[in-house]
Amino acid sequence: MHNGIAVVGDKDSVLAFKAIGLDVFPTLNENDAKDTIKKIARDYKVIFITDKIACNIESTLKRYKSRPYPVIVPIPSAEGSNGFGMQGIKSDIEKAIGHTIQQRGQLNGRTNWKNRKSCRTAYRRREYGGQQNV
Repeated sequence: MHNGIAVVGDKDSVLAFKAIGLDVFPTLNENDAKDTIKKIARDYKVIFITDKIACNIESTLKRYKSRPYPVIVPIPSAEGSNGFGMQGIKSDIEKAIGHTIQQRGQLNGRTNWKNRKSCRTAYRRREYGGQQNV
């Protein structure tokens, strides 16, 4: 077992993780990423993979989802996120609790400004002992 954490993705996205001591595996394409995941799955407990590549090898990742290790976590690439990782987290939470989740201050996909303001007011009351002029 190596240090337990690996990062797989395009070179620009993963090299920064090498600076903090993680093992990085730059990949050129989806087939290279599939082969890399298969090779390192037994040696690492956590594998971060850029969501750009993860969305293209979803069938490979599903194979490891029911296993305790490795935990494969999609992360944004250097170009930004495509939403794949967040969608997976939402799906897992929905499965676990049996209900969809919404972002704070949203109602049916739209921002509920009245609710959002009341959340801020309640927070201020709790934090500042009833003072709202903060």
